[in-house]
Amino acid sequence: MPEKELTQTVRKGEELHEGNLKKFLLQNNLINTVKSELIIRQFYNGYSNLTYLLKIEEKEYVLRRPPFAAPKRGHNMGREFNVLNKLHNVFDKTPVTYAYSEDVEILGAPFYIMNKVEGIILTAREAKERKVSPNDFNKIADTWLDAFVELHEADYKAAGLESLGNPEGYVERQVKNWGKQYLAAATEEVISAQKVMSWMENNKPRNYDYSLIHNDYKYDNVVFVNDQWEKIVAVLDWEMCTLGDPLMDLGTSLGYWTTSSDADFLKHGLPSPTTMAGNPSRTEIVHRYALKSGRNINNLTFYFAYGLFKIAVIAQQIYYRFKHGYTKDPRFEGLNEVSALCCNTAWNAIQKDRIDELY
Repeated sequence: MPEKELTQTVRKGEELHEGNLKKFLLQNNLINTVKSELIIRQFYNGYSNLTYLLKIEEKEYVLRRPPFAAPKRGHNMGREFNVLNKLHNVFDKTPVTYAYSEDVEILGAPFYIMNKVEGIILTAREAKERKVSPNDFNKIADTWLDAFVELHEADYKAAGLESLGNPEGYVERQVKNWGKQYLAAATEEVISAQKVMSWMENNKPRNYDYSLIHNDYKYDNVVFVNDQWEKIVAVLDWEMCTLGDPLMDLGTSLGYWTTSSDADFLKHGLPSPTTMAGNPSRTEIVHRYALKSGRNINNLTFYFAYGLFKIAVIAQQIYYRFKHGYTKDPRFEGLNEVSALCCNTAWNAIQKDRIDELY
């Protein structure tokens, strides 16, 4: 993907201290001198952690740090760095990490440096500009699912990540914690949100498998090697990675998987390349995942509703920061409406007990 499609000028209020950053790069043997010119650009696509492109001495690095005034829960840069550093030994579809710092005197928050992965990130804009064909999307979905299944089969114990999370009681905790987080960030009453929270509490699975899970696996968080769409070179954004029910991971991915048959307001609220011709339906994605993974998928409506509700909470948390002036990113202005839309869609799915043809 051309660089201009990925990055933009750093947003006001989200600048990095160049002098301190150069010193850190030098101390970690990533540059030769602090006198070198440093160009900093900001990746525009993400909504959570802030990601920057650093260009210096004919090298390119990527820096990740938490958003300004981020909630205490999540955004743990040290944890994300540790996951990538260890996981690369057993799952090669991860960026290479170089350095981490929790010294807030450098950039105002913990951060880490990793390599810039070359390839294609399939955002909605990129897919439209490339005019990706229906046949290609069929191949893209299969490659995407292959990497997803590979991730869930990764030997996290061999990577030394067995203490990454507590898989026992994972589903119960997620239902409870996401509900708490939603209520803490709520800015208006959304009746469907209360209904979804209550239904999930009463219908959560009691028995489930567990594995390494990503928790934000979608098209624009993977990097394809080229437009043959046969290989993914890296999976990005590991901030929510943990040990838990892989079907919760699948449910989150299904929440983002808007399709051509969805209502226009849903496609507008959750824009994705998956709305373009050739992409499988959500039901077909589940079928393919089951075949590739060998997993039996019960309680499908629960997992889909959970995925949508989790997206609703994340959108609402970001909107809360925007509403209270902690960020001025104009993309965040309507995220309360996206949050409500996700809750409404989840409740529709629950009432109809299906994950497609909801409106």
